[in-house]
Amino acid sequence: MIRAKLWFRCAAMHDPVTPKVAQPALIGWEAKKRRVDLTIERAFSGEELVRRMKGWVTSDPQKVIEAIRPHGRLKVLDDWELVVEMEKPEDFEKLQKTLAERFDGEVDLEAIPKR
Repeated sequence: MIRAKLWFRCAAMHDPVTPKVAQPALIGWEAKKRRVDLTIERAFSGEELVRRMKGWVTSDPQKVIEAIRPHGRLKVLDDWELVVEMEKPEDFEKLQKTLAERFDGEVDLEAIPKR
């Protein structure tokens, strides 16, 4: 298993940025005829976290997701860190090439060394 950080370019500062989950989503309910005090915390999926970057980064998050899917999967590791997981080193190399061709340096990968 190969893991890599996914770096975007910030739309404001044009430096490399990657999203992190600062706090899980807190979901509650509103009832029409009663009070509902129940809330649940739910972590984001990798794709959901990337989609939320729309407007904050210079590339279209949905197109980035589509470029990643054939080579690996987006995952939120330890409930806060976005990574791309790939099966083989060749997948990492192919994805790097795909991102470079489609996004011209606006999106790239950084391999995470195995511990």
